[in-house]
Amino acid sequence: MKVHVHLNYGASEARWRRMFDEGRMIGINERDPYGYRRAEPLVTSMTSSIEHDEGRLAKLARLGIRWALGFDFVHAWRNRAAIRAADVVWTHTESQHLAISQLFAAQGGRRQDRPKLLAQSVWLLDRWGGFSGLRRAYYRRLMRQADVLTVHSRLNLAMLKKEMPQARCEMVPFGINATEMHPPVRDTSNRPPRIIAVGNDVHRDWPTLIAAVAAHPEWHLRIVSTKCPPTLAEGIPNVEIAGVSTNDDLKALYANATLAIVPLVPNNHASGITALQEAALAGIPMVASDVGGLRDYFDDSQVAYARSGDSEDLARVIGALLGDPDRRYNQACAAQARMGPEGLSSEAFARRHVEISRELLNEVPRR
Repeated sequence: MKVHVHLNYGASEARWRRMFDEGRMIGINERDPYGYRRAEPLVTSMTSSIEHDEGRLAKLARLGIRWALGFDFVHAWRNRAAIRAADVVWTHTESQHLAISQLFAAQGGRRQDRPKLLAQSVWLLDRWGGFSGLRRAYYRRLMRQADVLTVHSRLNLAMLKKEMPQARCEMVPFGINATEMHPPVRDTSNRPPRIIAVGNDVHRDWPTLIAAVAAHPEWHLRIVSTKCPPTLAEGIPNVEIAGVSTNDDLKALYANATLAIVPLVPNNHASGITALQEAALAGIPMVASDVGGLRDYFDDSQVAYARSGDSEDLARVIGALLGDPDRRYNQACAAQARMGPEGLSSEAFARRHVEISRELLNEVPRR
């Protein structure tokens, strides 16, 4: 089985590895994009998209077409030879799978003569209602080119099945590199509670979190984000907003944290799941907004959930957890037990792609 992984422009393996080796990728990452290379021992061969050199005018043209279509068709076109040489193509987001579907449509030919396509969406269904009827019809037509449509949450899966009732749709849980774990520690000290909240996703609900913590001056909150406006913390001495320069700095913050919190506005694509998995690996008890299908990943014994947008409820959940060291410890242990090769991890994520691909190919590579 020959696999081609089509990634967004800017996430080529060469660029990704260079940034990883230089320590410029903050958070828990793989040396290869998203851990897809963990599937390499399970397949015959694996290639991934490359970024072709382009001048200023070519870049403007590519970006202009991407803006008009909503996906990067030019990037897919430039990688068409590697795509066509594969038995199956994996994509990371809708920008890639819509582009490849358009590539297949433009090239024509019989469906059985082109590679199978695993079309993974992340933000597409959340944005669906904002598209015009014409754009939705166009995207539906392209999505019919896919052999399997995949998402990361059951909420998105239900939306996908409604929009594409004839298509094969699957939920594939997203996972990160889970090779390094720090066992939870039972914290019985009387030190002031230190709360960490990490993330740059647009669905982070920083105002609600800051309002919850501001009412409790005995707590200290460190928000690690480059997207959270510093003005939100003005005049609030127990709230600090700052990014980190290195992974060692981030690890030190986790090691000193009492709780990790992922505050979210409503969404359907499991926003915040990367931050929750990072905290689970660090052995830190967690609080999250009860949205996005996060319960597909962690249940009530593993994460303390609060109502989205309700600062009083969030403060109540935080306070209850801070007041119960045994609960914090047991919760952190239960969450960390969800991580690993057979649970939530990039290894399991890649392996599921292999399993679906083998089903599509009936274990027999295309000739």
